[in-house]
Amino acid sequence: MIIAFYIIVLVFSVIVHEIAHGFVALHFGDQTAKLAGRLTLNPVRHLDPFGSILLPLLLALSGLPVFGWAKPVPYDPRNLRHPKKESGLIAIAGPLTNLLLATVFALIIRILVGTIGLAGYEQIIALLDVVVWVNLALTFFNLIPIPPLDGSGVLFSLLPPTARSFELFMRRYGMYALLAIIFLGIDFLSPVINWAHALLIGIALPF
Repeated sequence: MIIAFYIIVLVFSVIVHEIAHGFVALHFGDQTAKLAGRLTLNPVRHLDPFGSILLPLLLALSGLPVFGWAKPVPYDPRNLRHPKKESGLIAIAGPLTNLLLATVFALIIRILVGTIGLAGYEQIIALLDVVVWVNLALTFFNLIPIPPLDGSGVLFSLLPPTARSFELFMRRYGMYALLAIIFLGIDFLSPVINWAHALLIGIALPF
């Protein structure tokens, strides 16, 4: 039951994450995502079989932080006025959206616990807390500066033109490095996620 809820929350969260990329690109003048029908909550348009379903399920069953990805929302940097800077802002929009979702649900938990307490409402609070955990995991996972994750887009937007060869190398081989990190030691994110969770929730929950 709880694993199924984790997957549902993850699917919704990665979809909102990708839509955020598309809306920021649209704000900067690129309609690629809009024309591709990606500015929608319809999961069929966004889901990646491995990144959205299989990987999260394996991580949940293994007791590791649950994260994943959807099909990247496309954008064309040629339609941007300031491609380098605005590409970085488009990239950071997804993780910031997940952080916002985590913050909103953490605030709801604080309000509920402060007004009605935990007694009798543990299950509701626990489900809300899943939303916080999943979105924090998505935030920090996607900030890893390895392609195709958003952290690489932010990094590349900050690098000087002389680092172009490094960027091309990372774009070519980044996925292999990412898969190695996922299967060999992704739990290095746990301390950061735990710290952010404690900061947002501000209270000790009995689960």
